[in-house]
Amino acid sequence: MNYLDELNASQLAAVEQIDGALMVIAGAGSGKTRVLTYRIAFMIENGIDPFNILALTFTNKAAREMTERIGKIVGPSEAKNITMGTFHSVFSRILRFNADRLGYPTNFTIYDTQDSKSLLKDIIKELNLDDKAYKPSSVLGRISSAKNNLISADMYAQNEEILFEDKQAKRPLISTIYKTYENRCRKAGAMDFDDLLFQTHVLLRDFPEVLAYYQHKFQFILVDEYQDTNYAQYLIVKKLAATNENICVVGDDAQSIYSFRGANIQNILNFKVDYPDFKLFKLEQNYRSTKNIVEAANSIISKNKDQIKKTVWTDNNDGAKITVIRTLTDNEEGKIIGGKIFDAKQSTSISFNDIAVLYRTNRQSRAFEEALRKFNIPYKIYGGISFYQRKEIKDLLAYFRLTTNPSDEEALKRILNYPRRGIGKTTEENLIIAANNNSVSIWEVLINLDQYGLNFNKGVRDKLYEFVTMIRSFQAQLHSLNAFQLAETIAKSSGILKELKEEKDKGPEEVERFQNIEELLSGIQEFVNSSEEVKTLSDFLLDVALLTDADEDKNEGRNHVTLMTIHSSKGLEFPYVFIVGMEENLFPSQMALNSRTELEEERRLFYVALTRAKESCTLSYAASRFIWGQLISSEPSRFIDEIDGRFLHFDSPPRGQGRSLGMGINRGERPFSGGLNRTMGSPKLTSMNDLKGSSNANGNSSYMVGQNVQHERFGKGKITKLEGIGNDQKATVFFPHHGIKNLIVRFANLQILEED
Repeated sequence: MNYLDELNASQLAAVEQIDGALMVIAGAGSGKTRVLTYRIAFMIENGIDPFNILALTFTNKAAREMTERIGKIVGPSEAKNITMGTFHSVFSRILRFNADRLGYPTNFTIYDTQDSKSLLKDIIKELNLDDKAYKPSSVLGRISSAKNNLISADMYAQNEEILFEDKQAKRPLISTIYKTYENRCRKAGAMDFDDLLFQTHVLLRDFPEVLAYYQHKFQFILVDEYQDTNYAQYLIVKKLAATNENICVVGDDAQSIYSFRGANIQNILNFKVDYPDFKLFKLEQNYRSTKNIVEAANSIISKNKDQIKKTVWTDNNDGAKITVIRTLTDNEEGKIIGGKIFDAKQSTSISFNDIAVLYRTNRQSRAFEEALRKFNIPYKIYGGISFYQRKEIKDLLAYFRLTTNPSDEEALKRILNYPRRGIGKTTEENLIIAANNNSVSIWEVLINLDQYGLNFNKGVRDKLYEFVTMIRSFQAQLHSLNAFQLAETIAKSSGILKELKEEKDKGPEEVERFQNIEELLSGIQEFVNSSEEVKTLSDFLLDVALLTDADEDKNEGRNHVTLMTIHSSKGLEFPYVFIVGMEENLFPSQMALNSRTELEEERRLFYVALTRAKESCTLSYAASRFIWGQLISSEPSRFIDEIDGRFLHFDSPPRGQGRSLGMGINRGERPFSGGLNRTMGSPKLTSMNDLKGSSNANGNSSYMVGQNVQHERFGKGKITKLEGIGNDQKATVFFPHHGIKNLIVRFANLQILEED
């Protein structure tokens, strides 16, 4: 069957439009990846040279999958001739070829966030600044924002508005830090992630012959997830496309959720201004979700004013209505969701991999982790420390980096005395001071101690000489050994492998560290075997440096429930989705209620969450939540109220709970005619009567002396005394196996047992 036969009419029209500017607005689950893939294959089949095609994605994984799929149609060798990858990976290759024009070595290091923070921490310390006012993460965010808006350190220092903002924030010296940071990166032969965009812009701006070369080479440009582009990405793409204007952008303004990273929704909304003769194609058929989910999502996003209008629809079945659950506390929310997952697994044949719990902030994961552990349900959290950020991995990678680029100061400082070789902190500080005073790299000082006036004693000099000799021996093998061979040599000769082997018997964490090094070496071997070309250690480091969070396989390995933030879930899909913490000031976030623009992005975030679900979606919120140790009353999110009531089912709470959302409501009906507690206010915890309902399994409305109760830890017991009211009520309970316990009722979660 011809691959074009797989496309619907809208998809086919977008695929067959080769020339000119076009924008494809692709609703959630509408098959945009297929359209992009088949469009490139169609172009090649119709005479476009793959060498003249540039395809920019936001994940390496997406680029690899598209290349493989195109290869099946036009042949693997032709597919490999396409320049395809993330913005950062494509631009880093361009910079490697032209680094000398910008004053960088071709083997420049790419600093990750941790490297940048470490360098900024040192600079802040050297400038004798308060590290509480000048937190490295905040300063890095400020510098990153400047670079993404193509503002250099010199421009930053001359911008009165920016300087005034810094002064108001009591951080007037950020411009000084930025300039120092820029100089130190250049001295180290390093670029950070933002530099890969910033320096590409500089290259194309200042070297017209380079711009002309790439404009001629990239005659056809395709950009995926265009709504997520920032100003720098937008401007670079615009420059590259200026000669031919054969540009195809694909995206969905309704899924623009990364403004905190610099993404600008106006790039997609204003595409028609940049290319007045553009053609617009809308992919509106959703192949992923049920009708109820699709139409509920439509009813939400229709509330946004700033959007490109479209009507997403589906031929899929109606499916179940979206369930809304009210719980009393965030802990109870975890238990109820955990229980529902457990029950679903027991009563159906679903896999845990089919289930995702999505939340607005990482801190919400705790209650769900605890609940899933108690139900013995396997789970995995995404958004923690990634493999390449683990200490032992960073240590070995630092050896690799110093081998390929001896000017890399962050790498050198990390391993100068690791494993321990008797080079103390004072020695290191003297090396750093000499390097800074003479505007040279630490490595330059290391190999010329006398020239820079460092009169270390013989013992120290010998240790430094041994270190230099070891690194030089690795450098000598950089081009004679492939990536795996040299990596294994470094792991053994540096002493890292030996040290971790010796520590293995100390405990499970030490065993894991050793296994992580083994895993890294295995990964390098796989990297080498993945290509017919000889892969060097420099090639591997570039590949690792350009990995993104989204490249991590979210369903890799064993069968587990996925826990992640909604931002991390973009681009994924699951049959069963739980969106938790649906409360005002949490979702939408309190920080997003200052303007319509911010609120509309939060609404788009909720739209993304809803559209991850294929078959079933459950929303939950807590009437109270612990924040900084205080139990705070919560109000249901306005987003629940904005969903058309036809698509909702409110779960009734246990008997005796009193007034609450969903009490006595039939499937799909709205609980209150005035909307979701908009005028009446949310259910508040005004007395213990509000707490008891859902905390006891049998729905009893109050605790009484003489009642038999079940405690999670102490087992069965009998209430012998009650004192106090409301949140302060205490119960004295006798447990046959644990004796008398005095419990605060709101924390005890006592389940009232039926009389025998």
